[in-house]
Amino acid sequence: MSSSLISCSASHRLPKPFLSSTSRVFPNVSCNRISLNFHPLKQEKIFSKKKFNSIACIANHSSSFPIVVEKISSSSSPIVEEKISWVDKYLPEPARPYARLARLDMPVGIGLVSLLTWPFLWSIALAAPQGHFPDFNMLNLFALGVYPFRAATMTVNDILDYDIDKNISRTKSRPIANGDITPFQGICLLVLEILLGVGILFPFMNNYSRLLVIPFLFLMCTYPLMKRITYWPQAYLGLNLSWGALIGWAAMKGSCDWKIVLPLYIGGVFWTLVYETIYGHQDKEEDIKMGVKSVPVLLGDSSRNWMAGFGVACIASLALCGYNAQIGWPYFVSLAAALGQLAWQVFAVDLSSPADCKTKFHSNKWFGVIMFCGIVAGRLFS
Repeated sequence: MSSSLISCSASHRLPKPFLSSTSRVFPNVSCNRISLNFHPLKQEKIFSKKKFNSIACIANHSSSFPIVVEKISSSSSPIVEEKISWVDKYLPEPARPYARLARLDMPVGIGLVSLLTWPFLWSIALAAPQGHFPDFNMLNLFALGVYPFRAATMTVNDILDYDIDKNISRTKSRPIANGDITPFQGICLLVLEILLGVGILFPFMNNYSRLLVIPFLFLMCTYPLMKRITYWPQAYLGLNLSWGALIGWAAMKGSCDWKIVLPLYIGGVFWTLVYETIYGHQDKEEDIKMGVKSVPVLLGDSSRNWMAGFGVACIASLALCGYNAQIGWPYFVSLAAALGQLAWQVFAVDLSSPADCKTKFHSNKWFGVIMFCGIVAGRLFS
């Protein structure tokens, strides 16, 4: 995009999903979206508020709308089309901020299986008897039951971080940060999410695994505070997101075989450090300005070398887990593939590009798939 101006026009004919975002760009605008006509292609694109940062544009519309002219920065990032999610299409308007708070519009995984879910599924599959498939009923139960906890993790993060989120360009449109809902309403949603997850899982869990849910919830609710205390909040988050490695095994066995589940847990922590460090680089510059602590802020230009170390530690821990579990050879083949996937992330990611960081972060669903398939096949060939 050059220094030329972009012609912007406002449209009244559309549904309401974009009303809140566009009205914050143009304070007196009551329209539902802003459409930009790019010359010479004459293609119309739809953008939310955050896409207007550093854009030079003139809003050509009726007299009821202000005319906005801003200078474009030659170093500004390319503008990306904002996708309309199913939340905007199908949910009633009052429910949309709550759905966005729970990140129902932003799945990071395959179906209901998020990055949080994989350690649960890994340990359930690992607990299967030699020569047998894992218990598919338990796999489906945890895929469903962990999802509300994933939503709760996002909700508690936004409740405690709204004062930071409203000053970060990537997060300022989140429902609590932008004022769509209040922190108290967020707390009500959080309680509902936890009760839903407990209601789905607890009837099918033993007492030992139920007790393990208590530290899981503690870690979940205290993680957002860590970025005010330590430069390693991503490590603390790894303790939370990998806790399923303990709960899944305990739900199947009634106890933990620590020589198996502890290396699995540690491997999950180091995996989290890889993908969360990549994810955190999206906001590194703004975090520095805000005084927010994070691994990317601490490590800076040496992040890639550290992530390579995290990846090696992850694979080594998972290898020890497989060795102690006396699992079959397909597991170690999948471990080699998982190492390749991590290496691709670490050495291919452009840490100065938020878009590429996001792409590499989302690719971790395939790491989860590779490990899960390897565990299942390894148990069958034990």
